[in-house]
Amino acid sequence: MSRHQSLQDHTVAILATDGVEQVELTAPRSAVEAAGARTVLVSLESGEIQAMNKDTEKADSFPVDRTVTEVSIEDFDALILPGGTTNPDKLRQNADAVRFVREFVHARKPVGVICHGPWTLVEADVVRGRTLTAYPSVRTDIRNAGGTVVDEEVVVDGPLVSSRNPHDLPAFCAKIVEVFAKAPVRS
Repeated sequence: MSRHQSLQDHTVAILATDGVEQVELTAPRSAVEAAGARTVLVSLESGEIQAMNKDTEKADSFPVDRTVTEVSIEDFDALILPGGTTNPDKLRQNADAVRFVREFVHARKPVGVICHGPWTLVEADVVRGRTLTAYPSVRTDIRNAGGTVVDEEVVVDGPLVSSRNPHDLPAFCAKIVEVFAKAPVRS
């Protein structure tokens, strides 16, 4: 890995809850950790979250590091929003999770979002004027919220990196490492 893609000294929040698509949590987490970042699994409640495979099959459980009420965007250099249909649907109904995402985007800190993850961005009202991609069933919501949708494996709009589905994970993981590495590290 080249020096300019090192995430040494970076702390990356992964915001997820029950129903997260396991591979959309584990692959990006592994990619940023391999680049040197420390990851923190942030969720709605303490304990563990239940991941899923293909939305319907129970997968592994993951320990929550911090709850969304215990953290601030100042604690992190970047944010990952994995998908799965249930996960972002629960997140977008939680005012603290929506506020955390909105503050992250408003601070222009990098955000990687995949599959159904943009639902939380839509709820946070931060897609207006942005170009991104998502799972097909989320695209109308993005357009209705003022965003532009393209059908590409990975899309970068400033500090926002988006992908459509688990098949895009290799491109998504490479791009979030690249974009996260260019962002300033918090002091």
